Amino acid sequence: MLSGSAPIATDVLAFLRVAFSCPVVEGYGQTECVGGCCIQDLADPTMGHVGKPLPCNDIKLVDIPDMNYLASNKPYPQGEVCIKGANVFSGYYKSADKTAEALDEHGWLHTGDVGQIDELGNLKIIDRKKNLFKLAQGEYLAPEKLEQVLQTSPLIQQIYIHGDSFQSHIVAVVVPEPDAIKALGKDLGLSNADSVEALCKEPKVKEAYLKEMSKYGKGAKFRGFEYVKNVYLHPTAMSVENDLLTPTFKIKRPQAKKAFQEQLDAMYAEGIPGEKKE
Repeated sequence: MLSGSAPIATDVLAFLRVAFSCPVVEGYGQTECVGGCCIQDLADPTMGHVGKPLPCNDIKLVDIPDMNYLASNKPYPQGEVCIKGANVFSGYYKSADKTAEALDEHGWLHTGDVGQIDELGNLKIIDRKKNLFKLAQGEYLAPEKLEQVLQTSPLIQQIYIHGDSFQSHIVAVVVPEPDAIKALGKDLGLSNADSVEALCKEPKVKEAYLKEMSKYGKGAKFRGFEYVKNVYLHPTAMSVENDLLTPTFKIKRPQAKKAFQEQLDAMYAEGIPGEKKE
């Protein structure tokens, strides 16, 4: 059995291997390299990585100095994952500009993913370079990495994290899990606990969500500027139909920014809840 498209939790992978009593391996790749470029060895019992390169392609790591991901890092080299081989595409249809962004002059596909290679040659995806933004204090941040952590909370169905170079902190748009937010409303003793839309407007619920995200941030050892400081709870799910998700269910960040611009501006105007403005 093969898992791909998104990282699989190691406890889930271990459970599947035991439950089905067969090799269950994780692979990695992109459409631009015909789906796969790495896969775990069938005989390798370890987890938390995507294995070694396929015979048809090579992989290298390119330094990202702004994020301190360097091929010279110890104990493991780190950097942007780049792929070259017979499986790498020749370019985007009638789009020379986008092709030039993805493929360099030597034929290396720049994935936008950040990886590290262990002592056995296994690749591990650890971050994202794409959609990187800088905050006002000069710190670089990869929102998708934070979103993956926070979305593991049972209270959160979807999350979109936003920040820019004019602000010193990040904010988020969260689509709550309907049953979870209703249960939270009852625990908080709110009279409108049966209405997701009403609960999204409750200050106590918003405070509870910020505490929840802070808890998960501490568990994942977020750096100070990686903590979400304000949140807008949105009762309607982001979807392909409302043009906020791609066909592979990834957030369309430019479209999400445009759709929630009013709420993003309001959160920054409000500042950090509980913190006095100077």
